[in-house]
Amino acid sequence: MAESVGVAIAGAGPIGCALAAALRGAPFAVARLGDEAAARDRPIALSHGSRLILERLGLWSGVRATPIRAVHVSQRGALGRTLMTAREHGLPALGYVASYADVLAPLAAAAPAAAAALVDWTPDRDGVRVRTRGSEGEIRTRLLVLADGGGAVPMDHAREYGQQALVAEVRPERPHRGVAWERFTAEGPIALLPFGDDLALVWSAPAPTIRRLLQMSEPEFLAALGASFGGKLGAFTSVGQRGAFPLSLRYRTESAGANVIVIGNAAQTLHPVAGQGLNLGLRDAWELAELLLDTPAHRIGDAGLVSRFVRRRTSDRRAGIAVTDSLVRLFSNDWPLIGAARGAGLLAFDILPPARRFLARRMMFGTRGLP
Repeated sequence: MAESVGVAIAGAGPIGCALAAALRGAPFAVARLGDEAAARDRPIALSHGSRLILERLGLWSGVRATPIRAVHVSQRGALGRTLMTAREHGLPALGYVASYADVLAPLAAAAPAAAAALVDWTPDRDGVRVRTRGSEGEIRTRLLVLADGGGAVPMDHAREYGQQALVAEVRPERPHRGVAWERFTAEGPIALLPFGDDLALVWSAPAPTIRRLLQMSEPEFLAALGASFGGKLGAFTSVGQRGAFPLSLRYRTESAGANVIVIGNAAQTLHPVAGQGLNLGLRDAWELAELLLDTPAHRIGDAGLVSRFVRRRTSDRRAGIAVTDSLVRLFSNDWPLIGAARGAGLLAFDILPPARRFLARRMMFGTRGLP
């Protein structure tokens, strides 16, 4: 006979674990599905809003994080720049950089142990029947939440950017002083985020450029990075292991089916240019948990709850997708007229504090103003 739960969460990553942790003490059973795997120890960016979510879950103290006290945005070979600071908002930091493993560990410890990974599901009367890998039985749930990517539900919108992101840790000659740098070049953005004494590098460029960068010796690579980024931090003195992955925009606008909700990477996969992907997913999880905890157990999973969640999250998702996609397309070219317009826009943000503060708050808290 199938096990019966109120909510089944497919996701062993931070978003699925955050939702499960937020539902601790709920008046319905929660099951988490997913293969527990060793997390890659890569740097990830957390907004101040994400810190508040983790604090409300009682888990922030377990995360070792480097504060981002300012964000410097500029474009290579053209005028115009914008500087956003935590002091302007009366906050200790605009965001933080931590390792994926350090963020996931306390979340996973606070969530129910995961059963085997999801294989497929079938709509059933008042719920969903879920089949897991290697399991002879089934789980019957009133609501299935898909929180990880990997193709469980196909996206209905996609755009290939023709870029890859090279990721590595680099050490600058001068201390970073908690400043994150976003440097736009004709081939794509270069992001440098404070991470301990080093900087987490995310270098976006066409695939042939990334292949060349991966094949370079360490001195050649550091020289190329210095030539593209500039000398604000002095020379770059060392680089760790380099890796790369393709960049695209994928998201869903249609329902995944009755009694099914998609969040995190199952709902949207963004370019890393604005560091919004994980933060958007954590807001998905937090708002879904709030909605579920305010819903009578017998109404969990019904069409009304699913539609309410979609309405609550639509504006934030659309804004995150639009900002990220626009930045990539606007800044990844070397057209002179566009370059002049970009410079004027950056200058306007720098001399108009209300516009700068509005953008920074959207990046930190989303459109619904969390908290």
